[in-house]
Amino acid sequence: MKSKKELWVLLASFVLPIAFGTAFFYLSPNSFTKSTVNYGEFVNPVIETKDSDLVFNKGQKGSLQNIWTLAYVADRCEQSCLNALKDMNTIRILTNENMRRIQSLLVTSDPTIKADPKVLRAQGSAHLMQQLSKFPNNHLFLIDPLGNIMLHYNPADLNIKRVIKDLHRLFKYSRIG
Repeated sequence: MKSKKELWVLLASFVLPIAFGTAFFYLSPNSFTKSTVNYGEFVNPVIETKDSDLVFNKGQKGSLQNIWTLAYVADRCEQSCLNALKDMNTIRILTNENMRRIQSLLVTSDPTIKADPKVLRAQGSAHLMQQLSKFPNNHLFLIDPLGNIMLHYNPADLNIKRVIKDLHRLFKYSRIG
């Protein structure tokens, strides 16, 4: 009789935490996103991109696969866009040895922009631009090596150090890209 009681106590000690954790997760999903350690805001739900969602400018070969991407999305590239592109380049350089794991991308409908040659330029598909229209214009996005748009930053109050902290944390735990 005592062994059955011990068995139930042992079983409950393993099952109850899982049951309570699962119930808490599904009954209160917002509590998990309120206290995150990242500085960018999560794109919820994550926007998945395909190779057909971006058409790179002539002479540029690009892909969102196997590399982290800082993407700036704007209709036209004015002074705020040029400042954001300069900030993206600075972020890339300040990541030191992880610099090769990041690429910069400008997604715009204006193909005549004279931007830094290190910045890839592409036009987004109608489907992708419709998904990104939920966010304010002129926004900076972080795309993971699988092509998922996962974080966004407002470039008006962009703190480069915070973006670098987010990237270092992601690089630490990511084995891809």
